[in-house]
Amino acid sequence: MPPHTPRWTLFVAAAALTLATTACENVSAGGGSTNAPTTTSTSGSGGGNATAQLGRLKVAVAGSMKGYSREKFPHWKSTGTNCDVRDSVLKRDGTKVKLSGCNVVAGTWKSIYDGKTITSPTQIDIDHMVPLANAWRSGAAAWTTPQRETFANDLDDPQLVAVSASSNRSKGDQDPSTWKPTDSSAWCEYATDWVAVKTKFKLTVTTAEKKALVDMLEKC
Repeated sequence: MPPHTPRWTLFVAAAALTLATTACENVSAGGGSTNAPTTTSTSGSGGGNATAQLGRLKVAVAGSMKGYSREKFPHWKSTGTNCDVRDSVLKRDGTKVKLSGCNVVAGTWKSIYDGKTITSPTQIDIDHMVPLANAWRSGAAAWTTPQRETFANDLDDPQLVAVSASSNRSKGDQDPSTWKPTDSSAWCEYATDWVAVKTKFKLTVTTAEKKALVDMLEKC
């Protein structure tokens, strides 16, 4: 079977051009912080590459939630006047998107988790592919606040995705060992993107999480 190409790679060039040329999106989500985590390139990651990346991830017991709060991951960073990262993701992931200024007010979105087609931005959540709490348990507890801000606003990788509000809330902070998209045709993309994010930010995986990812990557 040909290598899987994650949906997010189809948008990254256009998103980068938009961020460079649109006044309301003139600030990178990473903010160019010198404190950003050391990253590893994940471009072009198909099923085979994702399996290789997964094999290189450190396996560890999930860390403690002591000290965790969402406020330690500043998110929905401003990308210009009256515009933020949420607007950027809605514009990137939608079709026939309509704007008021740089705020997204209409469009159509396909939620990869459950296959639903959504036609109102108010019914869309911007999901962190690797949830903030999961990141905390797998290495982010040791990061600085600027590092966590970079992670929470990452527009360059598959960490942010527009999905139905119901699927996002069903997922919560679970990893693939306890939650998978109800649309099994999305499992390859979901696992590939999860591994890409954990690889970039050098986060660990649990034994159960790794097994679930291996199973899902067989869909690729």
